[in-house]
Amino acid sequence: MSQLSLIEKVGYGAGDAAANLVWRGALAYLAVFYTDTFGLSAAAAALLFLVVRLSDGVTDIIMGMIADRTHTSWGKFRPWILWSTPFLGLFMVLCFSTPDLSDSAKLVYAYVTYIGLTLAYTVNNVPYSALMGVMTTDDNERTRLSGFRFAGAFLGGLFVMGFLPMMVKYFGGDNQALGYQQTMFVFAGILMFLMFVTVGTTKERIMPPKSLKGSLASDMRDLAKQLPFLLIPLGSITAFFYYRNWLTGVIFALVIATSVVVVRRMTQVPNKALSGSQQDIVDLMTNKPWLVLLGIGFLTMMFNGIKYGVIAYYFKYYIGDELLTGQYFIALLLVSIAGALSTSWLSRRFGRKQVLIFSLLTASLFTCSFYWLPAEEVTWVFILGCIAEFFAAMMPTLFFSMLGDAADYSEWKTGRRATGLVYSAGTFVQKTGGGFAGALVLLVLGYYGYNGMDSSSIQASLPGMQLLMSFIPALFGFAGALLMLIYPITDAMQEKMTHDLIRRRSDLVDGAA
Repeated sequence: MSQLSLIEKVGYGAGDAAANLVWRGALAYLAVFYTDTFGLSAAAAALLFLVVRLSDGVTDIIMGMIADRTHTSWGKFRPWILWSTPFLGLFMVLCFSTPDLSDSAKLVYAYVTYIGLTLAYTVNNVPYSALMGVMTTDDNERTRLSGFRFAGAFLGGLFVMGFLPMMVKYFGGDNQALGYQQTMFVFAGILMFLMFVTVGTTKERIMPPKSLKGSLASDMRDLAKQLPFLLIPLGSITAFFYYRNWLTGVIFALVIATSVVVVRRMTQVPNKALSGSQQDIVDLMTNKPWLVLLGIGFLTMMFNGIKYGVIAYYFKYYIGDELLTGQYFIALLLVSIAGALSTSWLSRRFGRKQVLIFSLLTASLFTCSFYWLPAEEVTWVFILGCIAEFFAAMMPTLFFSMLGDAADYSEWKTGRRATGLVYSAGTFVQKTGGGFAGALVLLVLGYYGYNGMDSSSIQASLPGMQLLMSFIPALFGFAGALLMLIYPITDAMQEKMTHDLIRRRSDLVDGAA
């Protein structure tokens, strides 16, 4: 069965509506919560974003491997969504709570709760993303399913970003700390309900080739030996991004060069001599579509993450009307739903690669125009922002549907299909890109002297807010369009892969019978 029912599509979309009660809330408000309510400095919050989100990227890879090796009567992925949901709701509340602690103890609390939130999100969202890859064999149906997913995502984000300021005010009055905590209790309840809807209405249909089935315990032990090859590059890029000096630059260059040599040597080893986790890594490193998409996912997350990360600051200080923040988010997310749902039709007409390149270029051009908007032109802020967002909404919709193509490519080329690991790239670049985007917002504001507890620093930081709303995110969008030019899977190639894989799976079933 390749066609999915409307109930299943809507049910799947409900999961990302739930996830974005966390994701959009954290992405859009956590930075300003940490600096203006919780009391962290911009520099401390920037380092927190980098360290937690980049290290959490490693757990995405681990979770992808665990999910691929999970075998239950419910499937591989749905059980993890079910089990992780209560923890995701719990840490959502804890992350936006402000205990009465010393400054150093508050920083420790922020690290512990933020790590808890991102870990719970990993255990929940990596399987959720991979679920799309096993619900249907039809790549066009995957694009339509991705449209429903991101329509749900934008609806969840609309609820958080549109109503959070009003709810914080309603529950807390002048006490923002209390308002944030009580609001998160409400969001956590909604999140759990929507996640349970997803588990109850979806079904896993694509079974992996037998070659993927191995010992989870032995593969995890082997992966532990490979972790330094993941942690060292992440640590070096974090140090370079945060400190930005010649020493960290040299270290980063050496680490990357060494990593390339190690991976090349690993790809030359015969498959029989590799363990399961090593073979998974080799499959990814030789999967060109996946590597291109990894870069695309990071660049588009930087584009969207920077824009969303600075909006609360932009309206509060540059525009001078904090309550407009919620209205702007509502406008953006309503447009985003239209953009996500339009993606399938446009892709069938023009091709997914061409639509993604066009959306990157168009959204970036309209984003650049923000640099010249004066503070009093609020109407144009809304108009230009909505136009850019319509095309920006197509980026994640296409990205996650095309990850399914990368999983197909791996199975077509090697006979092995690690759907969870391939889709872990989605949450990996969401978190690393989101971490870099959030940190970059705070670092740019810090460079211009911003201090959330000192109103006298605001005026000098306004040019930084203008750049963060315009040229800085646009640079990442233009870079993404250039990278997409080398994406190798054409529509004709995708059609051939789909037919070949359906025939192979049918032959396996007939042979087993």
